[in-house]
Amino acid sequence: MAATENHEELAVPPRISDATLRDSAHMAGVEFGPDDAAAIAGLLVRTGVELVEVGMVSGPGSKDAPLVEAVHDAVGPERAMTLLVVRDRQQVARALDEAQSLGVRHIMYSIPTSEQHAKLKLGTPSAKFLQALARSAIQQAKERGFHVTFSGEDGARTPRERLVPYVTAGFEAGADRFRLAETVACLSPWRMESVIGDLTAIDGSEIEIHSHNMLGMAVANSLAAVRAGARWISATVGGIGERGGNAPLAELLTSLRVVYGDTRFDLGHLTELSRLALQGAGLGTAFQSGPTTPHAFAYELPGQLSHPEAYETLPAELVGGSRELRVRTRLTPALVKWALADAADTVDLDAFTAWLIGRQEKEGGPLLDRDAIRKAAIDYQAA
Repeated sequence: MAATENHEELAVPPRISDATLRDSAHMAGVEFGPDDAAAIAGLLVRTGVELVEVGMVSGPGSKDAPLVEAVHDAVGPERAMTLLVVRDRQQVARALDEAQSLGVRHIMYSIPTSEQHAKLKLGTPSAKFLQALARSAIQQAKERGFHVTFSGEDGARTPRERLVPYVTAGFEAGADRFRLAETVACLSPWRMESVIGDLTAIDGSEIEIHSHNMLGMAVANSLAAVRAGARWISATVGGIGERGGNAPLAELLTSLRVVYGDTRFDLGHLTELSRLALQGAGLGTAFQSGPTTPHAFAYELPGQLSHPEAYETLPAELVGGSRELRVRTRLTPALVKWALADAADTVDLDAFTAWLIGRQEKEGGPLLDRDAIRKAAIDYQAA
């Protein structure tokens, strides 16, 4: 950059966390291996990313344990953060036990805040219950010595009168940071500034933004959040992620360089990072974000397939697409049941799922869609 160039002022440069090994690792049909995780984490840290978010834990026997351990070996647990699912007090205790056994020090609680997501995942839309659950989860984690970020899953669609008291309660319980998750892309940059402004006004708050790119505004929304006082931005390499992708790391860091003159990051690793992430994800040489990518309306969780309205602000058909299942080895009887639909009654779902998981592991985890699972059921019954 020429020294005479003018840049916009950046009151406090944002810190960056990267969710490639968590959000992208759980998009439909994507499964990173430990070697991928170690290589990606190492390059992220050399680039200047402060925290590498890796894996998701809901209880004992986490499938993501090898990823978490690989990242810890590569960059150390202080540079890593793992997501813990929150459903009830007992489940949280089991998840914390697992996180401790893996040597996790930074956790990020995934807590649904919108009425729609809370009713779907917690069984009740009650704001009082939501706050009590968050307080309990945060206090349990702080008692064990964890650094705690708590989320507002679907926070972007959560009304101010519900969101602000929830975030306030979380910080009062001892949380270190709050992440606003734009789980369903729906905010404009100017609206994002307003939402984040309400949260940064809370005493003692430290705010992070996690945007999805279905509408192509994830970077703009992330920078708008920083203008409103957010201190952290969550991104992913190549923008890989669920529901149209996430804020792409390269575009974010180069925007910080060009717009604000921010030279803290070593951008020379970005191309290699993209190559490694795309290769590890099995996405070829490029990932297209937004509503027309084949991955935009693809899911591997049965709840997302059964309740797509909770995850979409526009249906696939509106842009000429279709909703699909994409999975490799993360198969469950519920997912298989959805794929088989009316034919599910003709198959022992538990036995068939176990058989199909075994076949997938033996064959290297080829990508399965709904038709492939139906064909596999025919093969299973004929065996």
